[in-house]
Amino acid sequence: MAESMKKLPDELQFATAAHVQYIQSLDTKRDEYEYWLTEHLRMNGLYWGLTALHILRHPEALPREETINFVLSCQQDNGGFGAAPGHDAHVHSTASAVQILAMIDALDELETRGKGKARVCEFVAGLQNRETGIFAGDEWGEEDTRFLFCSLIVLSILGRLDLSDTAKAADYIVSCANFDGGYGAHPGAESHAAQIYTCVGSLSILGRKELIDEDRLSRWLSERQIPGGGLNGRPEKKEDVCYSWWVLSSMEVLGKTRWIDRDALIRFILQCQDTEKGGISDRPGNMVDVFHTVFGITGLSLLGYPGLEEVDPVYCMPKATIERIFGPTS
Repeated sequence: MAESMKKLPDELQFATAAHVQYIQSLDTKRDEYEYWLTEHLRMNGLYWGLTALHILRHPEALPREETINFVLSCQQDNGGFGAAPGHDAHVHSTASAVQILAMIDALDELETRGKGKARVCEFVAGLQNRETGIFAGDEWGEEDTRFLFCSLIVLSILGRLDLSDTAKAADYIVSCANFDGGYGAHPGAESHAAQIYTCVGSLSILGRKELIDEDRLSRWLSERQIPGGGLNGRPEKKEDVCYSWWVLSSMEVLGKTRWIDRDALIRFILQCQDTEKGGISDRPGNMVDVFHTVFGITGLSLLGYPGLEEVDPVYCMPKATIERIFGPTS
């Protein structure tokens, strides 16, 4: 693949240095309205940026101690983490916080300077509906498969899946399956590529992949590729770089990435770069953001693009991080 990439025109070469600088610049824009408008995404944004930097092989590009300080400043008394200091705890922010600490090998900071791993796990486990198996996102009770997945990420990384009813969690995911092989946010909801990722990822963590109708689901996922090479999240929708992750990660777990035109998808992602200022957008010519940047980069990693670290298709972190936590994976 490296040789074929060298033959691409300059505007389709991967702009590693520009992407690193773009991510580094994100926390320097505190005088801009958009910075404060997105405060509710601050923890997630840090996870997205840090993951991108690790896959780009520049993990040192964000200061480690400042990263740890920010994460711990967002922990609440109940053990969960908010999106920013003073925000209510939510399982999505908590998952990002744990993933950040895992990537920079700082999970022990939860014990030495935080409120302890046990408190984090108690917060997450307490969000599970013990009758249905689904998890809420926070104390206000909104439930769907995204929050189930985030909860399993946290509990598995911290080694406390035993605090949840894993059998009922798996049963709930099965109840969200549709005739097309996909999964929705809850039983009866439309199949959507991002929700499919959360369900496939959850069943992978639970060791229950045999519950997936692999061929039917893989067929539906492969049909997400449109003529321009990009992937969409549902039938009749436009392509979007973020589905380079949501679709491809599930196909990687299922061993079916060969079912799409890989070269066409690589070209589509590269067309969405800002090669001068860095960052990746949803479609060519649009404004870049860190969300699409990380999922474009992790998509390229799954596609075997040269010069990138391998990404784990379930946890969306470097494989090296996952192997450090759980041991070598097959």
